[in-house]
Amino acid sequence: MNRKPLTLAQLHQIAVKALALHNTSEENANMVARALVAAEADGLGGHGLSRLPSYCAQSASGKVNGHAVPVASLVADAAIRIDAKHGFAFRALALAVEELCKLAPRKGIAVAAVTHSHHCGAAGYHVEALARKGLVGLMFANTPRAIAPWGGSTGVFGTNPIAFAAPRKDKDPLVIDLSLSKVARGKIMVAKQNNDAIPKGWALDSFGQPTADPEAALSGTMLPMGEAKGAALVLMVEVLSAALTAAHFGFEASSFFTAEGEPPSVGQLLLAFDPNPLSNNQFYSRLEDLLEAILTQSNTRLPGDRRLKLREKAHRSGIQLADKQYQQIISLGMPETKGP
Repeated sequence: MNRKPLTLAQLHQIAVKALALHNTSEENANMVARALVAAEADGLGGHGLSRLPSYCAQSASGKVNGHAVPVASLVADAAIRIDAKHGFAFRALALAVEELCKLAPRKGIAVAAVTHSHHCGAAGYHVEALARKGLVGLMFANTPRAIAPWGGSTGVFGTNPIAFAAPRKDKDPLVIDLSLSKVARGKIMVAKQNNDAIPKGWALDSFGQPTADPEAALSGTMLPMGEAKGAALVLMVEVLSAALTAAHFGFEASSFFTAEGEPPSVGQLLLAFDPNPLSNNQFYSRLEDLLEAILTQSNTRLPGDRRLKLREKAHRSGIQLADKQYQQIISLGMPETKGP
């Protein structure tokens, strides 16, 4: 089918309509749609509209509270605790960003702990929002179990993303967003939806054997980046995002993909730094010195360059969805499909 690409505004409207028909408030639907479409525009399909069917199913079943209003509490001079109330993470994280933007310029550094939360989407999305307000942002998140301890065969940890963003003068922020598995689990979910094989070396099946079958991979475990060192980093992020927020650990959290079960109730931790007092107002110039040292070498680029080019193209030309995905998300906005 030769359809025209959809504009980002059209994709946003489609997502909002689908979520609203599946027991999600208007404000929450808009926040979720904004994040999903932003991920799609950045070429991060595993955190984009591929998530819409499972989000709709979970809100319809009540696994996610589609009407949740997160609550923020100041628990120390520069520390905020946010209860996401088992709703979609995006509204709670937007509240965290808002509060950090108030606190960090006054205190130099501020932290927000988000609990009773859900899938955070592309973690870079949230720290980029901090950087666009002139703050250096750092985020840790945990997810349902997908990675075994090094040497083990049963999942204990999630893929546990880390994201970092730094503001730049008159330029887009530097954003680094990485999962601690060799690849993001969302890529395997997309492969399953498209009936594609995955490269061996991404994941193990439930018997601990390498697999190219995405369904077997989703039933098994992901391999950590950096092998034993990566597994140690996964543990570190689990402590920061779940123990420190009193959220569910990966082995306690229910799936982000299915409508059945209790809420995942995972956690996220965000830190914001005001770079000016810490650097004696030299942060911006020193950052550019560093980035210039990278870019003066041939065949180098900064993290996020590809993402920004794709974003610019998506804003200019729209996004062409595969027919199967297009039909799937359109059907979610039809009243007769309401429900998990």
